[in-house]
Amino acid sequence: MKKIQIREALISEMIAVADMVPELGATPREDAYRETIGDKPQLFLLAEVDGKPAGFKVGYELDGFWFSWLGGVHPGFRRMGIARALADRQDEWARNQGYSHITFKTINRLRGMLKFGIDRGFNIIKIDKEPGKPEEVEYRIWLRREL
Repeated sequence: MKKIQIREALISEMIAVADMVPELGATPREDAYRETIGDKPQLFLLAEVDGKPAGFKVGYELDGFWFSWLGGVHPGFRRMGIARALADRQDEWARNQGYSHITFKTINRLRGMLKFGIDRGFNIIKIDKEPGKPEEVEYRIWLRREL
């Protein structure tokens, strides 16, 4: 069995892994991370398998709750429990910081992420129609659960 290690990381490390996750498309660059997050509390996690970057998770405080903004796992490392390990570490960190809820949003066509959230006890709290994209598969689905 391969060893999964989760650690805090730099924005540049997140970008390098995000670029290897095809579902994300054009991933934000460092200036976009800084613009979106600003000086809010934030957490950048990197998953490594046998020392190789395999996945990442980025979250920050949004309106008093913890927002799991962006994450993914490299296709070559899927089905190893990496997404769950990243989410568990983020949950633990957010809980220890005093957050009571965690929220994320996904796109309707990303069924694996939607299922992942529901399997982890998240509830759908809101659905947004994406401007300029009338197709239901592009709707943004917001999910939340207590920590």
